[in-house]
Amino acid sequence: MKILVAVDGSVVSLDAVRHALKLQHAGLKADFVLVNIQEPSSLYEMVMAPDAQALHGIAVGAGQHALEAAEALFKSAGVDFEHEIGSGDPAPALIDIAENHQCDLIILGGSKQGALRSVLLGSVSEEVLKRSPVPVVVVKHPEADSD
Repeated sequence: MKILVAVDGSVVSLDAVRHALKLQHAGLKADFVLVNIQEPSSLYEMVMAPDAQALHGIAVGAGQHALEAAEALFKSAGVDFEHEIGSGDPAPALIDIAENHQCDLIILGGSKQGALRSVLLGSVSEEVLKRSPVPVVVVKHPEADSD
């Protein structure tokens, strides 16, 4: 089994990482791919740094920074992993990477939000749930249940 774990550097995404490690600790034999998606450069960024290579370097650096805590958790648990930094609209990019790596499962963090906010802002976890051809586990942050 191969599992994609989406990581954006937030506390909620680290909950997804911890959940993946719990599955491994409980005996699940799996390979893991830690994935961070960087949104495309804004017009402002393109004007300020018109060199495409410089913009790519900035995005890769931001992605590596977002993955650091997740990688540290995997390393301290002694669990091997691959990592990838993608770019684009997060939900479709996650699904594409899952397909490219032939993942059997996607794990990502999710926070409880009101229906109106979900409709107005969209939700990566909701879109991945709707579009993914493989099962998806959305791990809620414990504090999300308090409202």
